[in-house]
Amino acid sequence: MDIKENLDIVRKNIETACAVCGRGTDEVKLIAVSKTKPVSALEEAYADGCRDFGENKVQELVHKYEVMPKDIRWHMIGHLQRNKVKYIVDKVYLIHSVDSLRLAQEIEKEAEKRDVCVNILVEVNVAGEESKFGTASEETLSLVEKIAKLPHIRVKGLMTIAPYVVDAEENRRYFAKLKQIYVDIIHKNIDNVFMEELSMGMTGDYEVAITEGATYIRVGTGIFGEREYAVI
Repeated sequence: MDIKENLDIVRKNIETACAVCGRGTDEVKLIAVSKTKPVSALEEAYADGCRDFGENKVQELVHKYEVMPKDIRWHMIGHLQRNKVKYIVDKVYLIHSVDSLRLAQEIEKEAEKRDVCVNILVEVNVAGEESKFGTASEETLSLVEKIAKLPHIRVKGLMTIAPYVVDAEENRRYFAKLKQIYVDIIHKNIDNVFMEELSMGMTGDYEVAITEGATYIRVGTGIFGEREYAVI
């Protein structure tokens, strides 16, 4: 498995998807989802230009943060437990998985202690899957309005994890729905809400997500191959 070759393929696919829908490639940012991957694999991706890395476990993110170059933008893309917030609040570039006011309040508390401002996305369970985290589509606006009142948090957009499907086209409706929620929130002009980012699309469906407006795509297997569970 050649990480550089894989990245070349992903980047070409991004170009093609952007061309299809008339977007510039600078509108789509690639997050290399490095969960369960050893530091050596991240170093290969870094050497090939990756600067955005996504982790879904706090312990793993903290370890890699300590040993990897400091110009990396770390993305917390997994479910975040409130008791783990304190470990990453001053290390992450963006938390993609804020799905409740209680979690946001914990981020606020820890951010205030460290005198930092934390960028977050609100995670939306667009498909309504019981196995997935995320707020319900119809509750998204209300949650955004409440989080917006927290002074050490910046709401930068929305995130969703679409269902696992064989045919990526099946997820188009979920990406389109998230985009619509995003646009509706923009029109509300809520103070302290900066709707700039749509994090949607993974290895199996990122090209469809791009054509529906994704600004962040999260690609793991497509870059690093199948997951490995011997981590550090």
